[in-house]
Amino acid sequence: MATPSMEDYIEQIYLQLEARGEARVSDVAEALSVLPSSVTKMAQRLDREGYVVYERYRGLELTDKGMQFGKKLVKRHDLLEQFLRIIGVEEKNIYKDVEGIEHHLSWNAMDRITDLVEAMKDDDEFVRKLKERQSF
Repeated sequence: MATPSMEDYIEQIYLQLEARGEARVSDVAEALSVLPSSVTKMAQRLDREGYVVYERYRGLELTDKGMQFGKKLVKRHDLLEQFLRIIGVEEKNIYKDVEGIEHHLSWNAMDRITDLVEAMKDDDEFVRKLKERQSF
């Protein structure tokens, strides 16, 4: 079972690989505002857990397990951003709020939020009424 910290690293490695085709220790460190030595230590742990292939002086690679989990983590993050936007959370708060809650929800709760987001996307009247309530 991945810890919240492990999830953050896997998600960031996945995002780097998707955006640039490579994930370097220094880039992951910068993105997460940590020291490169922290990334190296976590990469070694993720390697032992089967998420990452770590070799010194090479970029970070995700295993199939890591790629699947990284994709799931990014989808979770995106879904929570959508949800907070739909319910009217101020844009300036969304990223921080998502970071604060994403690791504390069960995957079952995420499935229910997915269902709710899909239902709200299909119900313009509900979203309109919700936004009207926010203007009070």
